[in-house]
Amino acid sequence: MTLEELEKRIEALEGLEKRVKAIEELEEIKKLHRDYIYWLSNHQWEKMIDCFAEDAVAEMPKTGKQKGKKAIAKSFRNDISREEAFQKGGHMLIQPVISVDGDEAKGYWTMYRFTYDFHSPAGEFVQLFGPELQGKYDCEYVKENGKWKFGKMKFTRPWPKAADEKP
Repeated sequence: MTLEELEKRIEALEGLEKRVKAIEELEEIKKLHRDYIYWLSNHQWEKMIDCFAEDAVAEMPKTGKQKGKKAIAKSFRNDISREEAFQKGGHMLIQPVISVDGDEAKGYWTMYRFTYDFHSPAGEFVQLFGPELQGKYDCEYVKENGKWKFGKMKFTRPWPKAADEKP
């Protein structure tokens, strides 16, 4: 093997290493958001809070904009945890679109919330599953101490907006 051939192989390996690293970063971000939604469905507020960077911003329809991890934690513990809608049901994320640039990333996801009820008003046992709401997460992710966290998160619902509604 010539020196030129060896240099080409090294260059190709370095390119593969960068591509693999990018895929690993992308998968870590997806896992962060999937874990967040799993913990949301399980009412594990403390684990959800750990998904946010110290100076994160979270914006939700019912609670408004919260700045900083402490304010986000207070909102989860005092507001979101008491919403009746979170007492039953689950969440599903689909269609992630994420771009990574070093230690920062941006992305958006579609989310569906499903609810269930085990008793009809007449007291009969009934099990209903169905999508109750569709929404969109717009996120900015940052690496904090080597781990991906939410830097900014905005949840919009209903989404998409009707043609006659302002965005």
